[in-house]
Amino acid sequence: MSEKQLLVVDDEASIVTLLTYNLEQAGYKVDSASTGREALQRAETNAYDLIILDLMIPDIDGWEVCRRIRQHHRFIPILMLTAKDDEFDKVLGLEMGADDYMTKPFSPREVVARIRAILRLVGEMRPAYVEASEEQDPEKALQIDALKVYPEQYEAYMNEELLELTPKEFELLLYFLKNAGRVLSREQLLNAVWNYEFAGDTRIVDVHISHLREKIEPNPKKPSYIKTVRGLGYKMELSTNA
Repeated sequence: MSEKQLLVVDDEASIVTLLTYNLEQAGYKVDSASTGREALQRAETNAYDLIILDLMIPDIDGWEVCRRIRQHHRFIPILMLTAKDDEFDKVLGLEMGADDYMTKPFSPREVVARIRAILRLVGEMRPAYVEASEEQDPEKALQIDALKVYPEQYEAYMNEELLELTPKEFELLLYFLKNAGRVLSREQLLNAVWNYEFAGDTRIVDVHISHLREKIEPNPKKPSYIKTVRGLGYKMELSTNA
């Protein structure tokens, strides 16, 4: 397996040094950037497997960097770092397209474990990042009415139009489809899609589902596909025509 290449974006030299050392010890190749502009330039010229992005960086903040990267590189997982233990910062980061977040101060060991979990799950969902040009096998598609997902191609379509989903959005949608008709609690979704205990913070699930609904639902305020089951969780309807 080729060495995974990561980008660490932080303007604190001590944080960059700490992360770089621990990630290289874990077997990763690491680049770094100290400003938002530098991060965007590196993301354009290198094929990174994951980006670790601090929110409070000079010239272009982490939220905007995340948004721009996600526009052009929808398959790159982004782990956001923030010194602010604030719900608004976390939610906004997720809304901008981050797959995960950690709050400073953090344990380098936990960062490495979190990255391994993200990369392992991405690898399981889309081995070697299957090229979209590969022939699609209709028999391998998961479909509910106008919504169709090809797991091996890592593609999802609504009314035959390709959906622009982030890795976590795709994984969440695929899990719902594989468990269509079942009520899934937020805790189940956390364990299945994020693949680790998220300290009981189920808000990350709600934000991703809200974002996903914006992309697949004809009317996100009255969802037809992903229904809220009050007091229990969410359920993917077996048919929206019933």
